[in-house]
Amino acid sequence: MKTYFRLLSFAKPIEKFAIPYIITTLLAIVFNTLNLALLAPLLQTLFFQEDAGGVERILTKPESSLDVMAHLQYYMQVVTKEYGSIGALQLVCATIVTSVLLANIFRYLSQRIMENLRAHTLLNLRRSVFNNVMDLHLAYFNNERKGDVISKVSSDVQVVQFSVTSTLQVVFKEPLQLIAYIIFLFSISAKLTFFALLIIPFSGYVIGRLVKRLRAQAIKAQQSLGLMISFLDEALSGIKIIKSFNATQQVKEKFDKENRQYTGIIKAMARRQQLASPVSEFLGVTVVCILVLYGGSMILKGNSGLEAPAFIAYITMFSQLMRPAKAITDSFSQIHSGIAAGERVLNLIDLKPEIVDTPDAKVAKAFKKAISLKNVSFSYGDRKILDQISLEIEAGQTVALVGPSGGGKSTLMDLIPRFMEPESGEICFDGLDIRKLRMDSVRSQMGIVNQESILFNDTIFNNIAFGKPNATQEEVINAAKIANAHDFISQCADGYQTNIGDRGLKLSGGQRQRLCIARAVLNNPPIMLLDEATSALDAESEKLVQDALNKLMQNRTSLVIAHRLSTIQNADKIIVLDAGKIMQSGTHQELMKEKGLYRKLIEMQVFNE
Repeated sequence: MKTYFRLLSFAKPIEKFAIPYIITTLLAIVFNTLNLALLAPLLQTLFFQEDAGGVERILTKPESSLDVMAHLQYYMQVVTKEYGSIGALQLVCATIVTSVLLANIFRYLSQRIMENLRAHTLLNLRRSVFNNVMDLHLAYFNNERKGDVISKVSSDVQVVQFSVTSTLQVVFKEPLQLIAYIIFLFSISAKLTFFALLIIPFSGYVIGRLVKRLRAQAIKAQQSLGLMISFLDEALSGIKIIKSFNATQQVKEKFDKENRQYTGIIKAMARRQQLASPVSEFLGVTVVCILVLYGGSMILKGNSGLEAPAFIAYITMFSQLMRPAKAITDSFSQIHSGIAAGERVLNLIDLKPEIVDTPDAKVAKAFKKAISLKNVSFSYGDRKILDQISLEIEAGQTVALVGPSGGGKSTLMDLIPRFMEPESGEICFDGLDIRKLRMDSVRSQMGIVNQESILFNDTIFNNIAFGKPNATQEEVINAAKIANAHDFISQCADGYQTNIGDRGLKLSGGQRQRLCIARAVLNNPPIMLLDEATSALDAESEKLVQDALNKLMQNRTSLVIAHRLSTIQNADKIIVLDAGKIMQSGTHQELMKEKGLYRKLIEMQVFNE
């Protein structure tokens, strides 16, 4: 129940919906119950105006105000005497039609309010999940399947919407309707009603046994669905590799295995859920037949005090009693799926980013002096990535990081914008530890261009203006010109409004990279972080991109990772990293004079000039 009520907290302000919903639901229940209660007076008017001896009935006004059925019969007698049987019949029919109309109007209004509540809850829940995911540290995404996260944000939230909030509707409305029916049933015959209610505990026990395992099955189903979405995401992202290695059948079989497992769980859940409804219906029909047998024998014996019209109305209303009882039963079978999905969603919401600003974090001022790394170490589990690294990047310098793969270059670069935290040592921004500065203020002074061009399925203009949505057309064009991108953009069908497709796949690698550079140019940061920005390009594209990078690095502080000599030979300082340690440091000319790792890498043609 704790999970259930916490999920409902996303409906705040719930009173905005609850108060009108309660009012309209109560009115709908009142008029819906009145429809059935009017059945007895209608039958009395049509067929039972006189008793068996042909003597006209004379009823007195009931003393108890709670005896609703007796009051209805008394007033029908008054109306019949005043307007005749035809007039009484017309009045009853008009009243029933009006009551049905009002019941349906209020039912529609209550359902509309509940739908608004459901949509409002879904909006808040999905917003909370997505916002928290966006705030999580990068290491989380390295360890989690992206498809599982997508499943929680989309599928699980949807399950919560249609089970938990729908159950709220059932839990409030159906018990009230049930109580209203029971009150009228007691007013007709308390003895018969006590007998009828004996079946309810037995029915509840049977249904409870049926749905007992649904929650555990629902958790497995959501986990399996998340795994399937992960497979789908990986297959779509790597479709070219899959086809080139003739691995299509292997991927199909992998997906099909999980698909069959998910289907099996869903079928098992469906069997239990669907069994609850016919079992409850069977029990309901059984008890109605028992009531007909028991109540009918009482009437035939003439010692029950129960009249035939009232008994017919009783059976009709009792048959309707099964509908809210069945709805409550069904809701309990569905809520397990909602709670299971809700727990997965709440677990994601409860995740806290490992890297956060301290309460007293300050806004970083404009970068002027240097970025300093002092005895910085970092590990992935037991594996040491960086070991006691000390390095200073002065304002205006271009510093290049080189070395064999796995030496810690990308990790070192990721520590500067605080995508990760060092396990020891400190990183200073103009002499201040970056842990004492607000992350957004530090990152706002950095531009990042990666080896992989990260673009979005949007227009060229919006991709360049990403992070600066108020940029003008002129600013975007100027940034594109600096990045050597304006010419190819102008040749596109819609110019800057051309959509570049998923991850920019409508463009070549060099064109995508130049858009990323243009995006960095537009933000005009004082610090640039370039992670192998030209390594995946052909010679012609590399020349254009390198020229753009050279323009980008002018009058800026730059930290560059590269495997190509053309990118780093003019750097003010080259840092050679191997096995997490700085092996050499100096300019290209200085390092070439030494018989060290740098010269060895050059001679082995790791750098492609």
